[in-house]
Amino acid sequence: MTRPLLVLGALLLLVLAACATGPSLERRGDVTGPPGDSRDLTIGSAGFTESDLLAQMYALLLHRAGYRTKILSVTNREIYEPALESGQIDVVPEYAATFADWLNAKVNGPDAPPAGSPDLARTMTALRRLATPRGLDVLDPGRAVDQNAFAVSRSYAAEHRLKTLSDLGRSQLPVRLAAGDECVSRPYCEPGLKKVYGIDITAVDPKGVGTTQAKQAVQNGQDQMVLTTTTDATLDDFGLVLLADDKHLQNADYIVPVVNRARAGSAGVTRALSALNTVLTTADLANLNERVDSWRRLPQDVASEYLRSKGLLPG
Repeated sequence: MTRPLLVLGALLLLVLAACATGPSLERRGDVTGPPGDSRDLTIGSAGFTESDLLAQMYALLLHRAGYRTKILSVTNREIYEPALESGQIDVVPEYAATFADWLNAKVNGPDAPPAGSPDLARTMTALRRLATPRGLDVLDPGRAVDQNAFAVSRSYAAEHRLKTLSDLGRSQLPVRLAAGDECVSRPYCEPGLKKVYGIDITAVDPKGVGTTQAKQAVQNGQDQMVLTTTTDATLDDFGLVLLADDKHLQNADYIVPVVNRARAGSAGVTRALSALNTVLTTADLANLNERVDSWRRLPQDVASEYLRSKGLLPG
């Protein structure tokens, strides 16, 4: 079967950077008009494994529903979000709380109170309130969530009987945390771990978020915990396990499709993309990431196999 996807190159990326400015303020009153149903749709990817996989699945589902699809990789939200507003990109996989905060800063300034929160319903309300005037429809979230998460070594968890971050707080164990530089000031990181869970963070080891070096530091006992994500596919390789965020410190970064309403706001697009919500879980997404990152499989092949296994594409 002819592959329905076309990945565009650097030339088109440069065009987007120059031209994707979004609707003017004068046109913002028109963006709540009737939803469009273009049969040729461009799906945007943010250029990392998980976003590539989601974009491939979106494209395959839309192709099966009768749309012609192509994929454009744009690694910078400052470029792809205006392109989404202007209709040069029609569909993008996003993260609810992160995108809400990004739009909020764009609309209300960097010092505006956060729009995203650990509460999914509140986050979605805030996100849609920000997105709708910009001509964007935010579709319903599914079950998969890619949040910040904290992992310890499997042996450390077993020794101290740790399953949750609350368990670690109650233990009063001193914890050296491998994370990014910004962890010392971000509310979801060191300050939140201390305030919400009472965890004794003695130092932040600036090795990055979920990097190999950070996970190795926990594996060899140099650090006790690492900041990573809920869809990290390599934790088993380092003998690490996640501790549950049982008091919901992290924001509701559920995966949501965001579409340009004037071109892709139709019931057909919504129906095609919503099919993924019924099957894709956080664990599934971590497994798919692993197949690409560790097994060196192509994202389009992994995406196609997954959708077929779930009955969303013909076998």
